[in-house]
Amino acid sequence: MRFQPILRRAFLVMAVGVAASFVAGAPAFAASPAEDYVQNNINKGLDILNNKQISTDQRRSQFEGFLLGLTDMKRIADFTLGQYRRTASPADLAAFEGAFQNYATAVYQSYFSKYAGQSMKVTGSQARTPDDFIVVTQLIDPNDHSGQQPLEVDFRVRTDTGKPVVVDFSVAGIWLALNERDQFTSFLGQNNGNIPMLVSHLAELAKQFRNG
Repeated sequence: MRFQPILRRAFLVMAVGVAASFVAGAPAFAASPAEDYVQNNINKGLDILNNKQISTDQRRSQFEGFLLGLTDMKRIADFTLGQYRRTASPADLAAFEGAFQNYATAVYQSYFSKYAGQSMKVTGSQARTPDDFIVVTQLIDPNDHSGQQPLEVDFRVRTDTGKPVVVDFSVAGIWLALNERDQFTSFLGQNNGNIPMLVSHLAELAKQFRNG
């Protein structure tokens, strides 16, 4: 099974801005450390992508470093393996975590690059638990005078490790890590749980995203 077309369709839905809410009925949350963390750091990432005075390779390297400092890639990778995480050998798990990091940075850069020139504004947050927040933002395009609602991008921020980290994000209601978990576990289910096969497939997809 090839899950790249599904991911591309998911991001196509994101691009047209069909907004949806991940947490229904949760109360609005006042300005919080999670909100400050997202506001300060995501704009740093957009600044990197907007910097035309450096080469493409430099932007890619700087954005990857920024992304790895912002997110808990190991935690996200382990989550996307679903039930296969429990039976994976240490060697297979380490190989998958490395391949996932390479794949995820390629995906994030590919799609956030589409919004270069825009800025991000935090509009609020919702507390799932005392250390688990959904931070709601909007991408503001200074050249858009259509009057349409700005694109909503939400970030799930965990603070249970002593500092805020992003563990997932959604555009227009589609959560990337949740979508990846569904696709990865489906792939493994159809390939006898063969994690090295998934590792090879992720390497191929990362190459396509970087060259796309």
